[in-house]
Amino acid sequence: MNITLSADEELVKKAREYAARQGTSLNRMIREYMEQLASISDTDRIAEEFAMLAKQEGGASPEGFVFDREAAHKRKTVVS
Repeated sequence: MNITLSADEELVKKAREYAARQGTSLNRMIREYMEQLASISDTDRIAEEFAMLAKQEGGASPEGFVFDREAAHKRKTVVS
């Protein structure tokens, strides 16, 4: 499938130069990046989001948050 991408001319020029230095094409780099994005599992996505939030919050919980061990370990009941 072909797609159309809009980007700044100078950006494309620099990206093509970078790809050439890497021994590949900009098209191939974009395609491989899209393949990586498509293959990220939900677990990976959740881990990345957790890492980002931990960095944003400096490892601290929101103000007023109180950890509740019972609630954290409570199992949901499945109703059939």
